[in-house]
Amino acid sequence: MARIDVIMPQMGESIAEGTLSRWLKKVGDAVKRDEPIFEISTDKVDAEIPAPNAGVLAEILVTEGQTVPVQTIVARIETEVGAAVGAPAAVPAGAGSSVGSAPASAGRGAGAPPEKQNTPATPAPQHPSTAQPSSASRSNGNTFEDRVRTRSSPLVRKMAAEHNIDVAGLQGSGIAGRVTKRDLLSAIERGVSGTAPAAPRPVAPSMHAPGGTESHGPAPEAWPGDVVEPMSVMRQRIADHMVASRRTSAHVTSFMEIDFTRIARIRAKNRARFESETGQKLTYMPFIIRSVIDGLKAFPVMNASVSGTNVILRKQYNIGVAVALDWGLIVPVIKRAEDLSLSGITRALNDLAARARVKKLAPGEVQDGTFTITNPGVFGSLMGTPIISQPQVAILGVGAIEKRPKVIAGPDGEDTIAIRTCAFFSISFDHRIIDGAVADQFLAFVKKTLESFPEAI
Repeated sequence: MARIDVIMPQMGESIAEGTLSRWLKKVGDAVKRDEPIFEISTDKVDAEIPAPNAGVLAEILVTEGQTVPVQTIVARIETEVGAAVGAPAAVPAGAGSSVGSAPASAGRGAGAPPEKQNTPATPAPQHPSTAQPSSASRSNGNTFEDRVRTRSSPLVRKMAAEHNIDVAGLQGSGIAGRVTKRDLLSAIERGVSGTAPAAPRPVAPSMHAPGGTESHGPAPEAWPGDVVEPMSVMRQRIADHMVASRRTSAHVTSFMEIDFTRIARIRAKNRARFESETGQKLTYMPFIIRSVIDGLKAFPVMNASVSGTNVILRKQYNIGVAVALDWGLIVPVIKRAEDLSLSGITRALNDLAARARVKKLAPGEVQDGTFTITNPGVFGSLMGTPIISQPQVAILGVGAIEKRPKVIAGPDGEDTIAIRTCAFFSISFDHRIIDGAVADQFLAFVKKTLESFPEAI
């Protein structure tokens, strides 16, 4: 008999930890290879994790509700010697990782096939694990070490805010330099905060939760008759990720109205044949994804990531599509979407969305997105200003596609009012590397592509 390790997988490029929300098996239970044995929650996914090998669940090392860094051993499975496939050993945080990249084994359960990794166009600078706080700030918090260290517990972050202490500037004693409560109390005793702390940087009033707003004002208290509901683990992770994205990227949003009348006609004409041949429903989204890919090829900076002072121009077009769930939001990724036909995109999109709703996504299916599309229009929203999914630099928002009266030119050049199928698109982009003109040109390209889409599909 032999025992193999079951590890906490990395469920996204920017995720440094996960919460084990529920065990589906107990010690002594027989498990089959690829059978779900526990559930985890992060800001990117709420998913069931399969067993890497068949055998018997011999040990449970992480309890329900516990949050641990990725690559942590959470359990061990006892299996026949001949059937055992060694799981990758836990990777020390930061070992061999580059800025803005996940560790080589990130996101794979034990025994899972290796995934092809993106190779940045420009090598990212390496930061030694012994870097001082000043170098941590220069890295913009993008290294694996930075993400683990600054993702301290909510209690530690709350205490640090109350004492005007920057958690990222402390040397933590936890795993991978994670700042613990003991580290923070020690810093307070040493007088790091002081009785007269330096005046905080002025924060301009904003509706976008800029850095520094977490510590503004007293925490609200429940009034008589109020109902207090704790956030789910997934909701806590989403909250952290959204605030971090606002602080990382200089968000700007542009809007354009797009005429979908031609697409609606093509869809109506081909719908029955398409569905009979593929077994898939033909929606507007595959047309949008196809046009976005063409736009990303024409404007490469829209399909990029920021790594310190370098810009990584991705040569893969991995399109994330946000899926609303009853318990949160998830963004499965269509990998190498540029290689897929319209029917291929439709199949991939429908499959990922369906499995997301029943918690059947694999870790790799929410990783390595290069551009994201969110579709609040399905709920009737006309337009919005979506927040960028780090470490991407842009996100497209699709408003409600509906019929509207529009002024158009008639055959003799006279103006006339016609009923057209239209939608507002928004593009939120990172103004650190994308100029407004480029973002608008990209959106105009997508608009033109959709409005002149070829009849044959």
